Amino acid sequence: MSAPAMGTTKTAHSDVAPKKKRGPGALATAYLVIYNVVMTAGWLVIAVGLVRAYLARGSYHGLYYSIEKPLKFFQTGALLEVLHCAVGIVPSSVVLTGFQVLSRVFLTWAVTHSVREVQNEDSVLLFVSAWTITEIIRYSFYTFSLLNHLPYLIKWARYTFFLVLYPMGVTGELLTVYAALPYVQKTGLYSVTLPNKYNFSFDYHTFLILTMVSYIPLFPQLYFHMMRQRKKVLCHVEEYKTE
Repeated sequence: MSAPAMGTTKTAHSDVAPKKKRGPGALATAYLVIYNVVMTAGWLVIAVGLVRAYLARGSYHGLYYSIEKPLKFFQTGALLEVLHCAVGIVPSSVVLTGFQVLSRVFLTWAVTHSVREVQNEDSVLLFVSAWTITEIIRYSFYTFSLLNHLPYLIKWARYTFFLVLYPMGVTGELLTVYAALPYVQKTGLYSVTLPNKYNFSFDYHTFLILTMVSYIPLFPQLYFHMMRQRKKVLCHVEEYKTE
């Protein structure tokens, strides 16, 4: 659901200090701090919107409409993360970041926005809630890391909450795509049929099914990658504290 954390670690007792990876310049760092602060604030707005709408309605049904616009704006804004990787100011994989960001943008616009019938589904609230908590923690983590003042609580949350939030988000995403299938098949949404002058056909219904199937090999890889990162980062912190 989210890109692996940035940064390197070094052993506490080393005769020769390892070379530090060269970070972004002062201007790039300032830009990244502003970007991450804005994104943190944006997802906080979404979180507050969800809570206020729930308190006003007394029900979690239809809460999507209360945060639809900021969700679309800030989730689409995450596309800049792919650019950050591409130009080298963030040392993360362009492919991995691109996959994670584009999958969410796709679900936001090509499924939830395009198939209005699914917007009242409980599964939408499930993945929106998971995304919201995840992104508040993630962007806070990046902000404080860039400022070289990362509280342990945020680091711990970054590498612990995903244990529940990642499966929760994936479950909501899959259920939402599944709920959209009958409407997509009925309306022929985004499908291209033959004959046409380009001699090209595309079945969006089949594409969505293949998208769901792709979660089977991809989800475990990303999840266990984060598990390894958690062990590496948090165990290193605990060892450092005991020395």
